[in-house]
Amino acid sequence: MQILALDLGKFKSVSCCFDTEQLTTEYWTLSTDRSYLTRVLQNYQPQLVVIEACSIAAWVHDLCRELGFEILVCNPNQEAWRWKNVKRKTDRDDALKLAKLAALGQLVPVHIPAVATREHRWLVKYRKTVVGRLNRVQNILRALYAQHGLSLPVGARCWTIANLEAMQQQSKPVAECSIDELWRGQLAQELAAYHTLQTELKQLETKLTDLAARDERIQLLAAIPGVGRVTAEIIATHLDRPERFANARQVSSYAGLVPRRYQSGLMDRQGGITRRGSRLLRSALVECAWAMLRYNAWARETYLRLVRGQKNRRKKAIVALARKLLVRCWAMLRDRRAWQATESVA
Repeated sequence: MQILALDLGKFKSVSCCFDTEQLTTEYWTLSTDRSYLTRVLQNYQPQLVVIEACSIAAWVHDLCRELGFEILVCNPNQEAWRWKNVKRKTDRDDALKLAKLAALGQLVPVHIPAVATREHRWLVKYRKTVVGRLNRVQNILRALYAQHGLSLPVGARCWTIANLEAMQQQSKPVAECSIDELWRGQLAQELAAYHTLQTELKQLETKLTDLAARDERIQLLAAIPGVGRVTAEIIATHLDRPERFANARQVSSYAGLVPRRYQSGLMDRQGGITRRGSRLLRSALVECAWAMLRYNAWARETYLRLVRGQKNRRKKAIVALARKLLVRCWAMLRDRRAWQATESVA
């Protein structure tokens, strides 16, 4: 059996063709582009292509499928892949280890969503990026005023149309500013950036709202008391196909909401959550869990039961509530059933 393992890099990748019967290896350094990778695949004609999950794994996966090659995308964070107590680690070593672990069946496969789901997920993530940029611009504007002993309204009142127009009147183009008022030029540029980001964010929200209106999964989750469209589309795009999870623990582990376990001899204890998987999904679930305390009776009852009247258990209780919410959302998508607060999840 011919296994082609690829240690992918942004510009350069290393391939290792491993023959499981002859135990021979052949290495090749290639440029990470579609045409070059196509020639390598057609030259080796492997029975299995193995790559590790990374930012460029999606299009490599699609290319191999288009060419008719079986491909395995694996998780490099698993225990069998970690390098410990080795004196040398190179790209060739990485590729060879990928090939040997694949031959032994020791690699955990990673789910690669369809193109449409990936694009939707990336757009959801990009909205978070634009919001972060907008917040940075707002902080710069506040800092400019504070540095010159000026004050701005607190909270959302600072970004009203009237206040933005007042700020615009205090700004000047950089070319027209004297040495004593260069901050006004910076103010003009930051205000321009603010308006540009606001326009981009509105366009993103319009597109995401349109996509959500046509997605039954998002509509199903958004009907949960305390869960809005934003949280629903994050959960739906990350879970993708709910049937790929065998049980609730797999779903919780996928989001990194299960505790670490330390067991040796007589010692058996649990630590904090693993924090593996998508940070966006995890943070959205935790934020939603806090909000659900106001709107969802099931969430309030579960939270109070987990807290048990102890203030130092509040954060742990919210994380546990976020995990329970994710599991219930998974069950709803799996069974195509509406929210039922009293229903148990299998």
